[in-house]
Amino acid sequence: MGNSVEGLSIIVTGSGRGIGRAMAAGLAAAGANLTIADIDQAAAEAAAADILAMGGRATAVGVDVTDRVAVRRMIAHSVAEYGRLDVVFNNAGIAQVRRFGDITEADWRRMMDVNGLSVLIGIQESAVQFIAQGGGGKIVNTASVAGKRGSEALGHYSASKFAVIGLTQAAAQSYAAHRITVNSICPGIVATDMWDAIGKGFRNEGMTTRDDAAFEQALTGVTLGRSSTPEDLVGVAIFLASPGSDYMTGQSLVVDGGMVFS
Repeated sequence: MGNSVEGLSIIVTGSGRGIGRAMAAGLAAAGANLTIADIDQAAAEAAAADILAMGGRATAVGVDVTDRVAVRRMIAHSVAEYGRLDVVFNNAGIAQVRRFGDITEADWRRMMDVNGLSVLIGIQESAVQFIAQGGGGKIVNTASVAGKRGSEALGHYSASKFAVIGLTQAAAQSYAAHRITVNSICPGIVATDMWDAIGKGFRNEGMTTRDDAAFEQALTGVTLGRSSTPEDLVGVAIFLASPGSDYMTGQSLVVDGGMVFS
C-alpha cells in the first residue's frame, strides 16, 4: 500500500500549462511515467521536455478532449509508449466570465462541451482501456470550488463543474465492479493563466475596474490567507493516483485553502 506512483502510466489532459502541468511534473518527479496531453501540441511537448530534462519519463500528445476519436488516440499513444494505462487525470478545462443574464446558448454549449462532455468521454474511454487490460485503474477529474458553490459571474462555468462532480459520483458507481475508482479535485483560487483571463473577464463585463481586482476580492474568502499555486495540487494528485486511495471513490476533494467547508 502507500502513496507510491513509481512506474505507473499516467495521462494528464490539459497539462501543457497551469494546474495540469504542475501535477504532471510532480507525478513524474515521484516516479510515474507521464503522457502530457494538451490541445496545444507545442505546449505539451515543452512540458514533456521539462520532465525529461529533470530525468523523468514523459511523452507528449496533442488532443481535443471533446473528440472521442482523438481521446482514443491519446490513450492508444500512452499504452504504446508504456505498455499499459494506470491513471487518467481529466484536467483540461476552460472558464468564461458572463453576467448571468447574458450567457448565450453558444457560451453554454462550449462550456459544457469542454468542461463536461470531455470528462464524460475521458471517463468512458479510460474505463474501456482499464477493463480490457484488467487490474482496475484510477480516474481523477478536475472540478472546482465553483462546483460546490455557484457564482453569478461564472454561472455556466459553475454548472459545468457541478456536472463534473455528478459524473464523478455516477461513474464511481458504474465502474466499481471493475476495480476502477473515480474521484475529483476541487481547486480554489489558483494563480494561473486561467485566473488572469477570469480577472480580465470581470473587467470587460464592467464588474471591476482592474484586471486583478476580482482575484484580490476572491482571496478575502480564503482562510489560509493566500492564493493557491499549481504546486499545491500535487500532493492530492499523487495520493489519488496511488494505492493509498484504493478505498476511496466517488469523492470530490476540496483543496482551496479554506473557502468552502463541506
